Amino acid sequence: MIIGGTLAFLTAIVVMNVVGRMITTTTNGWDSVMTVGQPGNGVLIRAAAAKALPAVNVFEEAAYWTTTRDGSGGTLTGTHEYVLRFPAGQFPPNDAFWSLTITDVVGYMVSNPIGRSSFNDRSSLARDADGSIDIYLRHEAPTGREQNWLPTPAGKFKLTLRAYLPGAAVLNGSYRVPPVVRVG
Repeated sequence: MIIGGTLAFLTAIVVMNVVGRMITTTTNGWDSVMTVGQPGNGVLIRAAAAKALPAVNVFEEAAYWTTTRDGSGGTLTGTHEYVLRFPAGQFPPNDAFWSLTITDVVGYMVSNPIGRSSFNDRSSLARDADGSIDIYLRHEAPTGREQNWLPTPAGKFKLTLRAYLPGAAVLNGSYRVPPVVRVG
């Protein structure tokens, strides 16, 4: 009975992982699941969505994108330096606010010397001359660019971008989060 229960549990995990991959859209290294919370989702889709994003809102209320990889497919780690560049006016369109959070790969906040683990639309981010905004993701502060710095943990990490009350371009899938670019 114990062996049967264990095999059933492991089979359920495998099935949920397969279904999760089927409902996940990946663009520029960012994963999103647009079907969470939709009426008519079967039990497997609901289970896979709950496994991937527990206690998440429906996509029309809050769009979530996550990544543990840079735009070239490399694992995000504090041993490298990255830039996430949002061209002018290209933060996720929304009718509420957006936020970008850095965590460990499990999703827990990681302490750092400046106590910063996120940016949002209320953050005072410095703009480049062309209006774009570069967010620096690295373990050590970038000299002269500390205002736009999210400190990374020494090891692997995850980024989560959220748009609350996402705009039409998010909902119809035409909005693309820019890739995380490794620069060092």
